[in-house]
Amino acid sequence: QVLLVESGGASVEAGGSLRLTCTASPKIYSYCMGWFRQAPGKEREGVAIICGAETNYADAAMGRFTISRDGAKREVYLEMDNLKPEDTGIYSCAAKPGPDDIWAQRLYTYWGQGTQVTVSS
Repeated sequence: QVLLVESGGASVEAGGSLRLTCTASPKIYSYCMGWFRQAPGKEREGVAIICGAETNYADAAMGRFTISRDGAKREVYLEMDNLKPEDTGIYSCAAKPGPDDIWAQRLYTYWGQGTQVTVSS
């Protein structure tokens, strides 16, 4: 049973833009949804979270990334602009049932497989 599927990862040059899409099963679409990323050799980190209509961003994403959702399509998006080489990594979406402690990865119940984003200088 696949609950979260990411798409949209690609290789782009620095300064470029990408839009990632996470499609969620009806069971979990109403959950808080987050985008996380893992760069080579580094720990996974939170990027952006959306709970209902409220959005939150990591410092590295502030001003460049936008998270949004489309209820009719059960999709959550991560619009990334002015990409930098340090944005390279595997981007995964995840879902948790409540709005508390949104940056705590251990509380996210469901995870997608991830999509690769590579930004070249």
